[in-house]
Amino acid sequence: MALELSGLYRRFAGFQALDNVSLSIAPGEFLALLGPSGSGKTTLLRILAGLDYPDSGSALHQGEDFLATPARERRIGMVFQHYALFRHLTVIENIAFGLRVRPWRSRPSRTEIRARVDRLLRRVQLEGMGARYPAQLSGGQRQRVALARALAVEPDILLLDEPFGALDAQVRVTLRRWLRELHEELELTTIFVTHDQEEALELADRVAVMNNGRIEQVGSPEVIYQQPATPFVCEFIGKVNKFTVRSGGEGFSAGGWVLEDAPWHGRFTSAVAYVRPEQLRLAVPSSLPAWEARLRHIYLAGGVAHLDLHVASLDLAIEADVATEDLSRLGLQAGNVLRVAPRSAVLFPLDAQGTPVNAERWIWQARSPVPA
Repeated sequence: MALELSGLYRRFAGFQALDNVSLSIAPGEFLALLGPSGSGKTTLLRILAGLDYPDSGSALHQGEDFLATPARERRIGMVFQHYALFRHLTVIENIAFGLRVRPWRSRPSRTEIRARVDRLLRRVQLEGMGARYPAQLSGGQRQRVALARALAVEPDILLLDEPFGALDAQVRVTLRRWLRELHEELELTTIFVTHDQEEALELADRVAVMNNGRIEQVGSPEVIYQQPATPFVCEFIGKVNKFTVRSGGEGFSAGGWVLEDAPWHGRFTSAVAYVRPEQLRLAVPSSLPAWEARLRHIYLAGGVAHLDLHVASLDLAIEADVATEDLSRLGLQAGNVLRVAPRSAVLFPLDAQGTPVNAERWIWQARSPVPA
């Protein structure tokens, strides 16, 4: 059965850490809690782990009150950002710790514990390192030990609190893909806290984006990226170009770019638009609405080139992404003046106070074919 969170609130000395958080987590799901520092994601994880309690709200697991269950009986495995390994214990002793401190009635025998530890060492690819101490391991190896220790108690739910935050970029990439494979193999319900959007989008089945103690949007990585529900999600997930469109004789427009239609039937006079860099198209024919933009600089990043453009009619700097191999084909170099137009955009109308109306979000797609 699902883990059902309903109406969770938590406040610390005037700071609202959780504000009416409700969420359903399916068995075997890999859920990422994504948000900036102070958004409430770690507070939520600590509540699930039994390390903290909400001021109000409920959590049900398999039909039972999860919050009333003592932490040691919740069948939770937790991995912390800084490993939290016992420095005076070997790898084997660290992994076996959760089993050896169990009450004697539920404690496996020494033989069973050692067999389970050996299996976990093979699973986390640390065979032959059981006699080492944490100081003799690399950061990635220590994190594997911490994960093996969490798995040793055979949890129903695995909680990961930014487990790769202390690792360098290349190790992070390797470990997170290994973690996803391990999750699929074990079919554990996994809740992963991170502020790294790339990690969340690559690893998770669903992503819950948090901000100021509230959940802004929950959905698959594709939905979160392509169909953001709020301006915060637009700006927090990936890169985005932001500008204002206003209604006029031809409909909503910004500079030389005109939208072909609008769904608001005259109820709003302006809106804020968000366009991903990869959704900006270059070399638009003069027969189609577009901006004239001067290419100020080209930033190469492997297979992608980031183009720094300035739109004089909007006095706006924007970024477009193209494949590096297309730079020569398109003849792009600093100083070029290009005709640029969005292929798609996410728009939120603005009320009289200039506040985005999230419920009226519009995902716009160009009707006319716009060349790459």
